[in-house]
Amino acid sequence: MKLIGAHVSAAGGVFKSPKNAHDIGAKGFALFTKNQKRWEAKPLTESDISKFKSEMKKYGFSAKDVLPHDSYLINLGNADPEKREKSLAAFIDELERVEQLGLIYLNAHPGSHLKEISEEQCIQYIAEGINKALSATKTAVVVLENTAGQGTNIGYKFEHLGAIINLVEDKNRIAVCIDTCHAFVAGYDLRTKEAYEQTMAQFEEHVGFKYLKGMHLNDSKGEFGSKKDRHHSLGAGFIGIDAFKFLMNDERIDDIPMVLETVDPSIWGKEIELLYSLID
Repeated sequence: MKLIGAHVSAAGGVFKSPKNAHDIGAKGFALFTKNQKRWEAKPLTESDISKFKSEMKKYGFSAKDVLPHDSYLINLGNADPEKREKSLAAFIDELERVEQLGLIYLNAHPGSHLKEISEEQCIQYIAEGINKALSATKTAVVVLENTAGQGTNIGYKFEHLGAIINLVEDKNRIAVCIDTCHAFVAGYDLRTKEAYEQTMAQFEEHVGFKYLKGMHLNDSKGEFGSKKDRHHSLGAGFIGIDAFKFLMNDERIDDIPMVLETVDPSIWGKEIELLYSLID
């Protein structure tokens, strides 16, 4: 079964997000468990946690349906040891929040070399950070997201994600999320059946579908291979609707949260309906 949803608001408390997802007809969703643009955050209260779990049950969501996203400030690949430690502390806090809420996954961008170190060294630092974070926590699974190739971000090649996974000690707690816009602008075509299958074959070769635990469904304002991370509404961008039909009929992508991050939240409900209508 396809678990389509969107990255919904948690304004007013994390416990607001299950209803926000339910209200647009979602079967899965994403959220931030804290302000994604700040380092510090108030701890989750027992009331927050209890209300969240109650709302999850009320609206029929299970832990595997939810893909929380970590802070955009975190960079486990930073060349500066102090900044890397600051990121690690924030990353551990994010994982702990996931565990407190009874969830499984934490979606994260791998990290950036900032032109200060090589991609290889950055990958090494990212993996070291993940290993430390997993050792400091109990059950949460890190879900690495492919990136668009914009700036100095690691993860725009499937090989990067595979290299990080190879260096992570606990393979049961590492996974991957594919963002369709990021893949497309990084040079992975999805527009025809042949191109789609070729891209997925590359993913299987360098990462493996056994590690795929989430997707971000976005069309692209950037052209193919442009490395411009600019999301668009489904069918309105350069990817087009056929790619999403291929995804919706790919049995390898069942039972994982497939999350809209498209640019107009007011039509998320319609986009969810559209995606389900594409299933043969």
